[in-house]
Amino acid sequence: MESSMYRDSNQVMDSYYSWRYKLALGGCALALVVVILGAFTRLADAGLGCPDWPGCYGHLTWPDETHEIQAANAAFPNTPVDNSKTWPEMVHRYFAGTLLLLVASLLYLSWRRPKQRTFKHTHYLMGLIILQAAFGMWTVTLKLWPQVVTAHLLGGMATLSMLWLLVERMRHGENSSLNKKYHTLHKLLPLAILTTLVITVQIALGGWTSSNYAALACPDFPTCHGQWLPQADFRAGFNIFQQIGPNYLGGALESDARTAIHLSHRIGALLVTLMVLTLAYLTWRAGSRSWAIVLIALIALQVSLGIANVVMFLPLPIAVAHNAGAALLLLGILTFCYRIYSSKPSEISENLYKANYELNKPKLTGNM
Repeated sequence: MESSMYRDSNQVMDSYYSWRYKLALGGCALALVVVILGAFTRLADAGLGCPDWPGCYGHLTWPDETHEIQAANAAFPNTPVDNSKTWPEMVHRYFAGTLLLLVASLLYLSWRRPKQRTFKHTHYLMGLIILQAAFGMWTVTLKLWPQVVTAHLLGGMATLSMLWLLVERMRHGENSSLNKKYHTLHKLLPLAILTTLVITVQIALGGWTSSNYAALACPDFPTCHGQWLPQADFRAGFNIFQQIGPNYLGGALESDARTAIHLSHRIGALLVTLMVLTLAYLTWRAGSRSWAIVLIALIALQVSLGIANVVMFLPLPIAVAHNAGAALLLLGILTFCYRIYSSKPSEISENLYKANYELNKPKLTGNM
């Protein structure tokens, strides 16, 4: 009887974890779609495709009939309807709204098991996505103010990252598949964390480049306007205390300021590349060749897309793929960090490591 009850209880818990895991994994996939749709909306200049929020010209979807368009134009005479820009904005909003509902479902399931280790994680995630919704509203009401647009991009990346880490915590728990390489890979954790921070700053620079329309400020590669050090106004380019203007569609900065932003993003890309390749090399040396290959592939893809954006004059598909590549690179390095951080050596491997150290210690001392 007790055995049957214990088995039934385990089945209920397994079902609960399976349901939560599938929901979190689906949320992660949906968050990636939202990030890509946000990039598409921004790069297609559709960020103000709907001048109001949360609807579009007072509609739940967007005006598409002749009489609806006429009424919308009369209500918003300064922003006439452009059907090529209304639908990307509203599709992005609906996907983002669906993601909010999905995270709310994860929060509800967490309250049913408040003692689970992901309880606080789910609450932080819910708070973040509510803040992200606010940034989405401010993006419209403040007319694409670069500070808000960049923060909105970072919020989307943060939401995606937290959902992915939730999936990782459910999948691996406190232990990961890297236990056998714990003693070697754990030494790489500080560098991996630093690389993650640098990638995050680079994503912020990418958002600042896009929101200030500086992606084509340097039309050639690897030089900029045929020079290695062209004239650039860094003070104006990174003046984050600029006043809120009437409209930032198309950008409000002078050419030299945009050049400074673009150059900074290129320098950041070079730094990220060097750090990721260094981490990949050390990971290969440590014996984890699969992770080294993954890191090299991710950075190679992202650098190639970045160069293609410049030499091909920012084609929309490649520009959107560049944003998706940044998200994948961030997720890859976060996964690497988490699995090293959460891994714990088994008792057997720990004892073998200590025994091997003690055995070789006299030899090492004698050689010195």
